[in-house]
Amino acid sequence: MLLAAAGSETPSLFWIWPFVTLLLAIAILPLIHRTEHWWHQNRNKLAVALVLGLITLAYYHQRGFGVTHGGHTTEPGWSTIGSVLQHAIVDEYIPFIVLLLSLYTISGGIVVRGDIRATPAINTGILAFGGLIASFIGTTGASMVLIRPLLNTNKERKCVVHTVVFFIFIVSNIGGSLLPIGDPPLFIGYLRGVPFLWTLRLWVEWATLLVILLAVYYVWDRWAYNREEKVDLARDNADIQPLRVAGLINVPYLVGVILAVAFLVPGKELDLGFLKFTPPEHMREGVQIALMALSMLTTPRGLRRENDFNFGAINEVACLFIGIFVTMQVPIEILHANGHTFAEKGFIHPWQYFWATGVLSSFLDNAPTYVVFFETANQLTREPGEGIIKLVTGELIREDLLVAISCGAVFMGAMSYIGNGPNFMVKSIAEQSGVKMPSFFGFMAYSVAILVPLFVLLTFMFFV
Repeated sequence: MLLAAAGSETPSLFWIWPFVTLLLAIAILPLIHRTEHWWHQNRNKLAVALVLGLITLAYYHQRGFGVTHGGHTTEPGWSTIGSVLQHAIVDEYIPFIVLLLSLYTISGGIVVRGDIRATPAINTGILAFGGLIASFIGTTGASMVLIRPLLNTNKERKCVVHTVVFFIFIVSNIGGSLLPIGDPPLFIGYLRGVPFLWTLRLWVEWATLLVILLAVYYVWDRWAYNREEKVDLARDNADIQPLRVAGLINVPYLVGVILAVAFLVPGKELDLGFLKFTPPEHMREGVQIALMALSMLTTPRGLRRENDFNFGAINEVACLFIGIFVTMQVPIEILHANGHTFAEKGFIHPWQYFWATGVLSSFLDNAPTYVVFFETANQLTREPGEGIIKLVTGELIREDLLVAISCGAVFMGAMSYIGNGPNFMVKSIAEQSGVKMPSFFGFMAYSVAILVPLFVLLTFMFFV
């Protein structure tokens, strides 16, 4: 966590403009006729992200106070830039992109062959299966394994956009609520002392939202199915092939990545019974890269060709998120600098934490947003008692606030394309398959219309 230096000024709110500008570029440039083709090139996305990132670094160089990172307070100037880059790139961006890249590459070697009918019941079943496995292989892993089979199943249909949107809602986000390996903010909570299996406590909120979303999707898809051309449905019914899975050699690699993320935590002792050791920095990422390389070497090349696998989707994420991770340091720093005042202003209720964490997680990276409100909630609890859980670190936290923070961070990551890493990759893969996905604001029109009313319902059911 990057903090303003103790006793120093709070960062100027004005300097969130590079972050806001990058969000607006992602949202608006694809919609403008003159910039649409230009923005489609990943090198241009990277150029915009780097320019805005450099402007943010220039602010950190010129301002008159440093930052606190890892217990060390920097001097203003180059020392501050070094600390910001260490935190944004080395500590956050590299682990983030290595995890996404390894899961994306390994799962790209798993081919689900065959073509089943694209009926509302079957589509709903695929989404439900994805929502179930996302907690166990991560939202990225589940998204990459299932998005291509789902698109292939629906290739004869014309009304497919809503299916991909609900896939992002369910598989790429909400499904990953039950274990720390499901979604990054829950993993951060585990690193900060939340018991590994505590997240199973979220099953009621998870199941409630999942069941309602699946029901809404089924009704929507039934309506869309009845509007399809009869000739398309006839082709879909005629072209039936049994499902078969190839590339199963990648399953152990996928499990290996998940275990590496769960247990190779830098600086945290790993006790295997017969062996105790403390993983060094970046060992986790090294193992993931090694498993990815093994996947590339041992998987027949034809399988990835059959999957239409390419690195375009992950390249787009890498180009944009390097700018997002740098420019978001200022808004995260401002949030943290003001965190201690939240309780003084009556910020003590679960519904407040659910919405504050969730809304910010829609546009900021949900992991550091989770940390801000996790630490804020930590400051409210001093004595053990009913409704208080003891963290592995020995600290205490109100369980109702932890539930609200966890649900807000995971659930509302579905609100925008940048709310969670897999969202952009699913969008890109769908577009490569010929699906005309909605724009940034177009996607938010879906999420506001569908998810916000459900979040209001959850608020009254669980958080007030």
